[in-house]
Amino acid sequence: MIVEATHEGLYCRAGDFYIDPKSPVRQAVLTHAHSDHARVGSRRYITSDSSRELTIKRLGKGIELSTFPFGATFKLGKATVSLHPAGHILGSSQVRIEVAGEVWVVSGDYKRDDDPTCERFEVVKCDTFVTEATFALPIYNWPEASTSINEIFDWWMKNRSNAKASILFCYSLGKAQRVLGGLLTHTNQPVRLHGAIAPLTKIYREAGIPLLETLPATICTNGGDRIDFSQDLVIAPPAADGTSWMKRFGKCSTALCSGWMQIRGNRRRRGYDRGFVLSDHADWKGLIKTIKETKANRILALHGRTDVLVKYLREDGYEAEEMKPCRLHTKDSKAGGGEK
Repeated sequence: MIVEATHEGLYCRAGDFYIDPKSPVRQAVLTHAHSDHARVGSRRYITSDSSRELTIKRLGKGIELSTFPFGATFKLGKATVSLHPAGHILGSSQVRIEVAGEVWVVSGDYKRDDDPTCERFEVVKCDTFVTEATFALPIYNWPEASTSINEIFDWWMKNRSNAKASILFCYSLGKAQRVLGGLLTHTNQPVRLHGAIAPLTKIYREAGIPLLETLPATICTNGGDRIDFSQDLVIAPPAADGTSWMKRFGKCSTALCSGWMQIRGNRRRRGYDRGFVLSDHADWKGLIKTIKETKANRILALHGRTDVLVKYLREDGYEAEEMKPCRLHTKDSKAGGGEK
């Protein structure tokens, strides 16, 4: 086993490093800067060049951080490692690991759809492919991203005609910027951003990603006049829903932008007026397509509906199994003390 599931997460013994560890370790290779993959406390971090600023924003300027361009090889112990685009968010990586001629690829989170705000997914041939299974059910079949962006724009324009603010909830990193990039084909009208999204969007702009102009969702102008939001689209993280922050908008319509909106019941249960299907993960067809294209003869699945994916792959002739990381064990999770 080149990569194994340990208490701290996925561990490469030959290279003595962890991939997206769940607790502090000596050496962490990060697939991307989402907070459930990039956690504080490790002694050294490794990620892609284009994930550098996002990683620093997440983890702080004081971290020991090494970055590499996509495709460049580097040695960690007895392992030869390289990072390859995962298409999830800006800088997101798959981790290719070669030991004694055997090649494993840990995909991290990935998507196969076109997204001008991040690097396009690269198929990497391997012997063993470790894949996510977040949306591993045949019901998840994404529409074209442009279709969802059109729906978001039309919803906004309809709300404007009714003097309603349009509050669109989506993840602060990746999804919000994808919406801002997509809306460029429809309008040059500025969009307002929740304070949690603005600094991450700034990093995308500094990386040269074209995005719609944005304004803060503050209550008053610099002159002290109260802002009328009735014509505005406001993008906010889902955590802002139901908080006192929402009171400033008065009459408004709410929506969630997520792959989970493929199932209409999810929208009703969460109490949104609209749901737009736009995901930064692979859908069912994308998962199967990717697995086939890697030419891997062994598939390990983690996160999400691993049971469904593994059953399907076994019936299709693959050697496949679920890869379930163990529960955290704090005794072994200290930085520098987790290597076994």
